[in-house]
Amino acid sequence: MTNLPHIYIALPVMDEPEWLPVILSLLGKQNFSRFTLVVCINQPDAWWDDPSTSALCETNALSLALLNGLRDFRIEVIDKSSKGAGWTGKRHGVGWARKTIMDHISREAGPTDILLSLDADTVFSENYLGSVAETLAAYPKATALSVPYFHPLPEDRVAARAILRYEIYMRYYVLNLWRIRSPYAFTALGSAMAVPVWAYRKVGGMTPKRSGEDFYFLQKLRKAGGLICRNSECVFPAARFSSRVFFGTGPAMIRGAQGDWKSYPIYPFRLFDEIGESYLRFHELYSIFTETSVTRFLQKQTGDEDPFETLRKNATDVKQFVKACHEKFDGLRILQFLKQRQKEVGGLDEENLTEWLEMFCPGFQLRDKKSFSFTESSIEELDELRNFLFWEEEKSRESDLLLR
Repeated sequence: MTNLPHIYIALPVMDEPEWLPVILSLLGKQNFSRFTLVVCINQPDAWWDDPSTSALCETNALSLALLNGLRDFRIEVIDKSSKGAGWTGKRHGVGWARKTIMDHISREAGPTDILLSLDADTVFSENYLGSVAETLAAYPKATALSVPYFHPLPEDRVAARAILRYEIYMRYYVLNLWRIRSPYAFTALGSAMAVPVWAYRKVGGMTPKRSGEDFYFLQKLRKAGGLICRNSECVFPAARFSSRVFFGTGPAMIRGAQGDWKSYPIYPFRLFDEIGESYLRFHELYSIFTETSVTRFLQKQTGDEDPFETLRKNATDVKQFVKACHEKFDGLRILQFLKQRQKEVGGLDEENLTEWLEMFCPGFQLRDKKSFSFTESSIEELDELRNFLFWEEEKSRESDLLLR
């Protein structure tokens, strides 16, 4: 592994007394030794004076003491948890913690070094850091790596069913984006992404958000260049109920366990086809405005009769224009489009899923497609489906693992 860069690991930590020792142990076993762990222990400063959160502050103090007591030259600690040092005002949460760490790394790292994002509740093999370095070295112009993920099933049956439903949604979603050759066919997880430092600087760093900062960050990096979506090693984030962020795995599991999956529907695959058909007609828009379901959606969103007029004027050729169209109708717009069209066409999640499986995955058979149910089918059957989708996703990346 000669000439490989230094890896700087960005790890936000809040109330992780069980997981922090685990991740330290995993890092100590890595075959790749050129790394520095940068940890931000964080919480709002006002929590010290709130009886409902003061215990969490004490837990963070223990984590801070643990890290400071290690005296490991490969560990740097950013204290945003001690009394008087915590977040104030609106600047708080995991988004600000990630940005604070990454900005710190950007100031001290070299342009070809790697900024690796992790969460404290994520496990990985001893080959993980080395695999990330090798993948990014193979694609030196790539702006980011979205690492494959897999949630180990918790023993709690309610939690297991919730994470399986959520992961099936995520994999179904990205597989359909991949099927239509969307430039946004990636999954954004804060525990599963890596960025060359030069690319971080190029996009102006991370935009802090209370939740979803990983999605907006990878979308910004994707617009700036190619994004890698495959790696020889994957990460294993914990599946647990958590309300520390507004949306994401933890909140989705909480709402899902209560029967609320309306934010994560299984969209009819034909809605993805509508996007794919619009993609194929982007080049026509360079000459004349043509109506598609996507252009109608953008008309409503922007209030412009021709949402592509400015793009057309600024583009020097068709290729540049099509790229601008994809940047306008980006990952966020895709999600908004799907949500709007879903309201118009309806459909049950189970029916949409089984129809897609029949159309695109004839080799996989549900045990009984007529009685398949996210709430009633066995966890074992849901796990079989999740595992199948995982491998379908891996196979989809093999032919061209770089989104351009």
